[in-house]
Amino acid sequence: MNNPEDRTRQPPSQQPPSQQPPSQQPPSQQPPSQPPRGQVLGSRLPAARPGLGSGAAPDAPTLAGLAREVATNSGLERKDNGQIDLLKAAGGWRGIAESVCPGLVFVVLFTITGALNVSLIVSLAVAVVFTVARLLKRETLTQALAGLAGVVISVFISRTTGEAKDYYVPGFFTNAAYMAAMLISILVKWPVMGVIFGYVRNEGLRWRQDAGRMRAYRAATWMLIAVMGLRLAVQLPLYLADQVGALGATRLIMGLPLYALGLWLAWLISRPVAAEDPAAEPASGSSTAGPASAGTTTP
Repeated sequence: MNNPEDRTRQPPSQQPPSQQPPSQQPPSQQPPSQPPRGQVLGSRLPAARPGLGSGAAPDAPTLAGLAREVATNSGLERKDNGQIDLLKAAGGWRGIAESVCPGLVFVVLFTITGALNVSLIVSLAVAVVFTVARLLKRETLTQALAGLAGVVISVFISRTTGEAKDYYVPGFFTNAAYMAAMLISILVKWPVMGVIFGYVRNEGLRWRQDAGRMRAYRAATWMLIAVMGLRLAVQLPLYLADQVGALGATRLIMGLPLYALGLWLAWLISRPVAAEDPAAEPASGSSTAGPASAGTTTP
């Protein structure tokens, strides 16, 4: 006769799942594990975000990336002799032609013929030709499109008002906007020329920690502000006096040539002071360094 206790003492493998220990139950039938202390059931602790909680400013990488992008888009490069490549900064000879020719054609035609519509149409056509030429050669269109947009706005304003002098109105607002942006950059201690020249010289943003370098780049930015201000001081009186020919000539002279001069002077006055021991050579023998790893700057 079977013992009643034998029926109740079944091996664990033969016991119903509800009576088996949790460790021997199938995974789908095991009770959920208890959450760690301090964690609410059904929620997960958020993963640590890079840069937070480690003492690093969360916006530092963003500011550095933005500064690097501004410097890259400026088109400035340093030549082997330590000077900036002004020709490349202007977009090369083609970039100079794209900037100068539409305005030159306009002022010459209007001075000779006095026909506003013809002068406007030919000026716009020249800008379109440059843009199409770049498009056909599959070259970068940034500078050409910027120049075309400027010419379109100038033509539209002049055609709307019927005044040839209004062809140059957008330039006044452009100069004023650049002056305001550069002035703000100085006030917030991020001078534009420091952002641009700093990466060209392999300084990165380290110059912001040096009071002397900060002063130098503020002076360099003031130099470009002076260039923009000089344009307005000379050209606005000619605009108010309806001197279209003189206004067009000064716009050409005080365009790229004056800008290149101001840029060169800004580069010179912001040059870092030479090392006290110029004969000292780096251990690796390298004369240049990238902005991320360099501890030295180049003039």
